[in-house]
Amino acid sequence: MSLKLHDLGQIMQETTRRGVGSRRWQHPAYVSFMPPCNNACPAGENIQGWLALAQSGEYEAAWRLLTQENPLPATHGRACYHPCETACNRGELDEPVAVHAVERFLGDLAVEKGWVVACSPPSGKKILVVGAGPAGIACAYHLARKGHAVEIRDASEEPGGMMAHGIPAYRLARETLRAELSRVLAMPGVTLRSNTRVRDVAQAMAEGGFDAAFVAVGASVANHLDVPVEDGHRLLNAIDLLHDVSSGARPLMGRVVAVIGGGNVAMDAARTARRLGARETVLVFRYDAAHMEALPAEAAEARVEGTKIRWLSVAEHFGADGLTVEKVVMNPDGSVTPTGVTEQVAADAVIMAVGQHADLSLLSALPDVAIAKDDTVVVNGHFMTGHAGIFAGGDCIGGARTMTAATGHGKRAAREIDAYLHGQAWEHPPTPPLVTFEMLHLPDYMDATRTPQPEQPLAARTDFSEVVAGLDAPQARREAARCLSCGNCYECDNCFAACPEQAITRRGPGRGYEVSLDLCSGCAACAEQCPCHAIDMVAEPQNQPAPVGSLGEPLAPARFRVRA
Repeated sequence: MSLKLHDLGQIMQETTRRGVGSRRWQHPAYVSFMPPCNNACPAGENIQGWLALAQSGEYEAAWRLLTQENPLPATHGRACYHPCETACNRGELDEPVAVHAVERFLGDLAVEKGWVVACSPPSGKKILVVGAGPAGIACAYHLARKGHAVEIRDASEEPGGMMAHGIPAYRLARETLRAELSRVLAMPGVTLRSNTRVRDVAQAMAEGGFDAAFVAVGASVANHLDVPVEDGHRLLNAIDLLHDVSSGARPLMGRVVAVIGGGNVAMDAARTARRLGARETVLVFRYDAAHMEALPAEAAEARVEGTKIRWLSVAEHFGADGLTVEKVVMNPDGSVTPTGVTEQVAADAVIMAVGQHADLSLLSALPDVAIAKDDTVVVNGHFMTGHAGIFAGGDCIGGARTMTAATGHGKRAAREIDAYLHGQAWEHPPTPPLVTFEMLHLPDYMDATRTPQPEQPLAARTDFSEVVAGLDAPQARREAARCLSCGNCYECDNCFAACPEQAITRRGPGRGYEVSLDLCSGCAACAEQCPCHAIDMVAEPQNQPAPVGSLGEPLAPARFRVRA
């Protein structure tokens, strides 16, 4: 049995690999892989593409490439949970690229400069969008770009859905959100009817002469736990609290506030309570730290601002002595077992943040639209419900209930609706293979630390002004330049310089390189020197007739010209 060791360094591998002979057995091919940031983005942005433009100072071109997928970059640059950065290969070197910070810079610059997108000529088709949250806005945006007329109906006075009513202003400045929403609502063919609740979507379609409908009502109805509350004590739900505060209300919460739950909404509720005057906030969470539902960054921000967490605890009763909690034990299957041991948590008010669901009564008259047990709309692979022409997306169909996931749903639904209006079905293009950190060749890269964003000091976080500030142009350009361009050629010339046979030629800026197979020996020096793995070595076809050189001379017995 032969055993090839892979951990003895480059010398060992160089002496055991298959080398170059008289006949080429492989040759290089320039390829395009899927970068991990693009792959992780729920909105489907070409992050690597617009980062490349931004690092060249082509800010408007970067914004236009970005907004091919996402209409609200300044909004997402602030409030997205940026899973792209979690996936970023740069994190294996030093720190992930601050994608959200560059996106925010481009979005803010577009608002300042008044950039707008172009739309196709009117198609004569009319679509109803129910809900002006991230999914509905994204769907309307992409449909309008294709020339369709879109009417958005929303039950609230102000558009934005949970972006406007659920994300606190200290994370998402309202003037920024309004500016980006206004740009979408000003597009040709887009109209908004606020304070208009759709109670029967099929009836609304028939009365309005719509060709299709997209249901994006979100999940804005709070879930509840059966916690007994004595008279005179305040038990609120987080969704209503965040909505009221977003509308300008400033309810008195008392000195100590308890929050039941451990998700991102619970963190927002706790931080909001601090800004409403609470001196202490404590989360009561039924699981342990390893099973925290909130994203680590969100939980860390809440802790920085003083929020404490009582792990493995469930609420029993809220009365004169505060909140009674019972300790539980977590089982291997994820369930919890009560211990009978109770403790008192001082609390003047209790906020319940245990999830939310959608109000789907507008679909109740349609027996062919299925509603799942978790109160989500059932859709097929094309985002269509069981009723032809009625599509759904965003939080009301479940999945990852985030702003960016909803934006991706809206974009995908718009493509599906456009195809449906043309009597077709949209097919997702093939996805290239994912490029991992192990596939990169980075001997010439130096550490470049992440560009920090200025933050308010803790003592200043007493109101709802933004905690995190943006980057200026030089900082954004530097941060964009930290991108490794994983899996895609950025014309660094390493392959051109490495080829011992001079078989690689430049085709010009933005056009890449060309390999002359008359000269290439298949030595793979180019692939080994490509930092971003934009070159694959492809096996040479076997049993092929001897090739002929560019001057007509036979190249046998070798498959490449031997230099004199």
